[in-house]
Amino acid sequence: MIANRPLVVAITVCLGLAGLTASADADAQRRRAARAPAVAPACSDFYHLANAGWLAANPLPATGANSALAQLAGNAQTQQKALLDAAAQQPANEVQKLLGDFWASGLDEAAVEADGSRPIAPLLARINALGRNRELPATIAALHQVGIPVAFNFNADIDLKALDRHLGYFMQGGTGLPDPAFYTRDDAPIQHVRSRYRDYIKQILALTGTPANRLEREADAVLALETALATPSQALARINNPFNNYAPVAVAGLDRQYRHLRLGDFLKAQGVSAGQVSLAEPAVFASVDRLVGNHPLADWKAYLRWRVGDSMAPYLSRHYREAEFEFRGRLLRGQSTPPARWEQVLQAINLAAGPMLGREYTATHLTTADRRQAGLIIDKLRDAQIAAVIATPHLSEAARTEARAKLQAMKIEIGAPLRDLDYSVQPMGRGSFGSNMLIATTWRQREEMRRIGQSNADRRWEVLPQQPALAYDIAQNRLIATAAVLQPPVFDPAATTAAKFGSFGALVGHELSRAIDHKGALVDARGELRSWWTPADQTAWALLTSRMERQLAGLAYPGVADARINPALVRDSALADLSGLELAWQTWQEIEPQAGSTQRQQFFSAWAQLWPQAVSPGEALARQTGQVQLPGPLRVNAILANLPAFGQAFGCSAGQPMQLPADQQLQIWP
Repeated sequence: MIANRPLVVAITVCLGLAGLTASADADAQRRRAARAPAVAPACSDFYHLANAGWLAANPLPATGANSALAQLAGNAQTQQKALLDAAAQQPANEVQKLLGDFWASGLDEAAVEADGSRPIAPLLARINALGRNRELPATIAALHQVGIPVAFNFNADIDLKALDRHLGYFMQGGTGLPDPAFYTRDDAPIQHVRSRYRDYIKQILALTGTPANRLEREADAVLALETALATPSQALARINNPFNNYAPVAVAGLDRQYRHLRLGDFLKAQGVSAGQVSLAEPAVFASVDRLVGNHPLADWKAYLRWRVGDSMAPYLSRHYREAEFEFRGRLLRGQSTPPARWEQVLQAINLAAGPMLGREYTATHLTTADRRQAGLIIDKLRDAQIAAVIATPHLSEAARTEARAKLQAMKIEIGAPLRDLDYSVQPMGRGSFGSNMLIATTWRQREEMRRIGQSNADRRWEVLPQQPALAYDIAQNRLIATAAVLQPPVFDPAATTAAKFGSFGALVGHELSRAIDHKGALVDARGELRSWWTPADQTAWALLTSRMERQLAGLAYPGVADARINPALVRDSALADLSGLELAWQTWQEIEPQAGSTQRQQFFSAWAQLWPQAVSPGEALARQTGQVQLPGPLRVNAILANLPAFGQAFGCSAGQPMQLPADQQLQIWP
């Protein structure tokens, strides 16, 4: 029977042979695998090994992200809350009394609700009383004085030709959407945002007194006026470049050039007496000048009421807060729920009176011993960076001389600014949170305006002491370590010396390198804006960056399907990470040359444990296109793979995932 079915027999035989062959191949593969040495976990994926506990305890969120450094920031917030709770109950000094009252007024939601629009009633009354366009400039100036910028922006910032001095900058502004393009583009997503924005404008106008029968017309008028302000304005990406905003002009000629705006009177109202300010967008201010002179006053009044209500909405009653959150929080920022009330109040206090809270935070949470220990580590790293600069072949003799001078002149500030704002803020009391916000923002605005024309730029920190930050300030050539950053996992006073250098030390080294990299080379040791690199120095840097780009090219972006790292976006930060690790390792080795394998492993584990993260798919996609640092897994694995010391500490062989072959490894410092 079977003989009569040759095809069936043939198929059966072939299938049998195929099965035997496959089985033989599998056996051969198993034998080869058994003979091949296993790759130790530390040598295949050190990030997941070092952070296994954290990753197990912190699952992937549905939205947003979590990380070890985000938890550090959250801990700093909890510390601030405890400080403010104590200040509200039993203040130890006058500053604590002010802060405690401010805090209590914000947490009293019943009082905030009962307050309604009362905190902004005087501002609204002034706007409603406007009778002629010629009265507009004084009202615009008055709103700027209380920290509500309308029609344009005016801020104190560094004078690019004298980096120790502040200059007043007139800039485009006075609009509520994120970029001027939101007012002019007609694609569907932008139109949707504009439609929702108009709805939000209507809500705020209704809360600030517009009758129902005028809401549609006034909302259209506000949107039209903001569109007129935005149309001649520059894209956000362009104005974020400080060089595009720097155009010093004499104050004396401004009133003749912009006769309706009366910018000279504006400056006097802000308390600014400097003879020079920056105004880089004359076309924008010519347009604002025409609008102030000729645009219907009723439209201006609606716009000003809207800007007051919008600016103050987070600090007023529930209807204001909910309207603001639905547009800015849910639509623009993608938040699903608003922060807890205490977080909202803390954010407000940091915005309006942050330096006051910073001084109290530093006094409470930074010990003299920790400050001294952090300072010693920074000094050791700076000495190592100077030695590395002297020995490097990457820089010319002239560049080595300038880099050494710049590093030696670098200021180190730990904890809080050595000098900062005047703390004579007016008593705020517990009666009205919205009124307290206006008192505090008026005080902050006054202090900012006092900087203009003064050589006191070294008094400004761009971060608050209670915010975890370790940063290099290129304009003032200083390294800043805030009080809040001197906590685990960045700085653990109880950790071994090896771990301190692997975490805090490596981060310090990262920032030190920024003083002398391609951007740091734009400011010299005397604080003058000039490039001190030769063409040969620039070529050497280009070679380093191209080698780093080649390493990173093609690496998968964690959490984003089929996405790759953008090497040009992250290369500078990656080079600084590698530089920092090299310097920290060399410095620690000199301090503890006899350290054993356990301590050497602690050094690298401390670095890895800075970077665990749990990132939702949506957030990962946003970071892939915009974040200038490597994501956590690659900040560990891709950087450590360059260090022979890592391979020696964990017994990794060249060519394994965590140890690049020697000819592919990148070394920055000899």
